[in-house]
Amino acid sequence: MLLKTLTASISPRAVVGPVDRQVESIAYDSRRVQKNTLFVALRGEKSDGHQFIDQAVERGASVIVAEQEVRNARATVVQVENARHSLADLAATFYERPTRRLKLAAVTGTNGKTTTTFLIKHICEKAGLRCGLIGTVRYEIGERLLPAVRTTPESLELQELLAQMVNAGCKAAAMEVSSHAIAQERTRGLEWDVAVFTNLTQDHLDFHGTMQSYFESKLKLFTGLTNQAKKKAVAVVNIDDRYGAQIVERLGKDVPVVTYGMGVHADFRASNYRPEFGSTSYQLDARGKSYLVRVPLIGRFNVANSLAALAAASSLGIPLRDAIVSLAKSPQVPGRLEAVPAKRQFQVFVDYAHTPDALLNVLKTVRELSPRKVIVVFGCGGDRDRAKRPLMARAADQNADFSIITSDNPRKEDPDAIIAEVEKGFRSERYEKITDRTEAITRAIALAQPRDIVVIAGKGHETYQEFADNTIPFDDIQVARRALENNPVEFQ
Repeated sequence: MLLKTLTASISPRAVVGPVDRQVESIAYDSRRVQKNTLFVALRGEKSDGHQFIDQAVERGASVIVAEQEVRNARATVVQVENARHSLADLAATFYERPTRRLKLAAVTGTNGKTTTTFLIKHICEKAGLRCGLIGTVRYEIGERLLPAVRTTPESLELQELLAQMVNAGCKAAAMEVSSHAIAQERTRGLEWDVAVFTNLTQDHLDFHGTMQSYFESKLKLFTGLTNQAKKKAVAVVNIDDRYGAQIVERLGKDVPVVTYGMGVHADFRASNYRPEFGSTSYQLDARGKSYLVRVPLIGRFNVANSLAALAAASSLGIPLRDAIVSLAKSPQVPGRLEAVPAKRQFQVFVDYAHTPDALLNVLKTVRELSPRKVIVVFGCGGDRDRAKRPLMARAADQNADFSIITSDNPRKEDPDAIIAEVEKGFRSERYEKITDRTEAITRAIALAQPRDIVVIAGKGHETYQEFADNTIPFDDIQVARRALENNPVEFQ
């Protein structure tokens, strides 16, 4: 693509050098630069791309996009006001705006994003719409499954992934949108058909600072729906959540809103909730009719997730009755209250719950299965929101019969120091501390008796554990399976 075609989308402050250059790729990491690459110098938290401009040119960059004046006779220099904005706009143009050829659903919120996107994808597929997926667990492009580098990639990777979906024959895509991504403008240039808000509870305050700042980041996704060039988007909002109610109020009549929840004023309302082991049923009242909904997931929070998926699918044009029928055969979402198979008279679940609210919801959910005792294994990640550590402990202390505090992803922090901060939230003595996560899981399973439930929380689908100087393979499901195999006790 010609540089002059690309620069037409960004309104540069200045261009020094020829604009008839052919651009064959775009990069913001100088290590990925090849011949005829356009290199965007981004300012990051830890490094500044302007420091790598010479390296990018040496590797073959023919165009440099930067916020500051650059002197380099070998490349055309495009000076811009905001390099991050420019990267998003350039990527959208380079990949020919793939979101205009997809029915695109965004899902944001503290908890529930992964499950909701998996359900939306499943409903779309059953309706004959091949659907891509971008989120915490993985990226799905047609038949291809790719490991997720992060929940919401940078704008360049997003546009590339979405373009690949179009080329793979996808007609829709469901995507998790993190607050970090919104704050860092990674989703700039994407045009949504529907945007879903699940809930907001304490998390990521190491990045946002305050809950209000965290909320404002989420809100930006919805207020931005009014600025789309080609699409008229629908906002699907959980009004059982107080922040969801604020979103509805802030949007007013600027954006069409569909609400969901268990309250009488919700457009998609669930009632007569009936939990069972392995599934849930409820009555759905929507669009003037009532339906019986069955979903092979457990928990009141999964009622909310399924409501969100149904409302989103309906907003995408899928007949509601068809969506409900397909929902009954939804797949297990990896690491979300995932049962570990075992020939035991107790049950073991692995869940990604890593916030106080998520842990509270998971423990309340398994309580509804009428266990004799609930044993929970959990920890808190290092280099993340420290304020939530005692709150996690409080949720476990109040809703489990016994807790084992262990390591999550310590990263650059001392694991024992993290555990000490978590421990401050306990009021009872119904817990113990085991720093090694394998030992903690093994201990919990050894303690389990008939009709008990063991919950291993925090890492869910993750297959690694991060330490200060290395990352090791670690899978809660596999560790739990080995512990069950090595525990020969059979209860009669």
